[in-house]
Amino acid sequence: MLETSARLLRLLSLLQAHREWTGADLAERLGVTPRTVRRDVDRLRELGYPVNASPGTGGGYQLGAGAELPPLLLDDDEAVAVAVGLRTAAGHGVEGIGEASVRALAKLEQVLPGRLRRRVSALNEFTVPMLRPRRRSAVDPSVLTELAAVCRDGERLRFDYLDHRGAATRRTVEPHRLVCTEHRWYLVAWDLDREDWRTFRADRIEPRPPHGPRFPPRRPPAEDLAGYVSEGVSQGAYAARAVLRLHVPAEQAAQTIGPSDGVIEPVDAHSCLLRTGAVSLDVMVIHVLLAGYEFEVVEPAGLTDRIRAARDLLDRAVDRSEAARPAGPAATVPEPARAPDAGTPSG
Repeated sequence: MLETSARLLRLLSLLQAHREWTGADLAERLGVTPRTVRRDVDRLRELGYPVNASPGTGGGYQLGAGAELPPLLLDDDEAVAVAVGLRTAAGHGVEGIGEASVRALAKLEQVLPGRLRRRVSALNEFTVPMLRPRRRSAVDPSVLTELAAVCRDGERLRFDYLDHRGAATRRTVEPHRLVCTEHRWYLVAWDLDREDWRTFRADRIEPRPPHGPRFPPRRPPAEDLAGYVSEGVSQGAYAARAVLRLHVPAEQAAQTIGPSDGVIEPVDAHSCLLRTGAVSLDVMVIHVLLAGYEFEVVEPAGLTDRIRAARDLLDRAVDRSEAARPAGPAATVPEPARAPDAGTPSG
């Protein structure tokens, strides 16, 4: 009985994850015969799940739409995990996601049993999110779900796109995956006109349906798609590129340098390499200084020249400031107020 129930859940999961399955594909995935698949489909229908079946060699099974699906079942840990995800969803680059998350969390609390409702309510009531201001680059949720759907269904996508220079283009692609960072979403797709893989910012995409036709999946441009996108958006889009050795552990550098800022590679316990890009070497000097880490330039040599020029400019500014300062006792500069230590009462 337990084995049958687990198989039914696995079958339901497969039907939810893909638009349509053949009986043979489902049987192979579940490790059973096609006849067993038919019986399991009948059991799902008895439980209220609308599973549609189309006959013939090209037919298959499809989970139909319906407003009276049985309620979602979550164990204790899953319910708390969903609540945590909803509480932290705001500020992750999706327009209106904060408000939608609050509504979803309220609905979740209404259907949970008492013991779980108290745990989730405590999490909701006694957690204060510290969120950044909403970014202008937030993507419309409907666009995001549309992109995810064409990736899932393997359908060609046509859309209007604004590149980083503001130029408008019309693209036709074979979408592969969505990749998200803390604030932005990217679509990795095969560009049919350019015959190469491209990365597109989702907030700059305006889909132009209808979508299709379907296409056979291609070999992805990299096994590590997150690293592939990070390299592309932090280096490939810029004219100036550099490799720097930071004299801090990679874990420490990653706390302030995000995936869209550069790719960090550990060297040893005390240093790491940063591969990054900028519109110019002068702008890169500013970015490197703002990171606040001791560093050395690996390449290009021209970056060292720009750092030297910046140093000379700052030296001259300091000399002028000191020369313009009136003679007499040095002015006393008050120390800035220190923030209270973590865990220490401030009043």
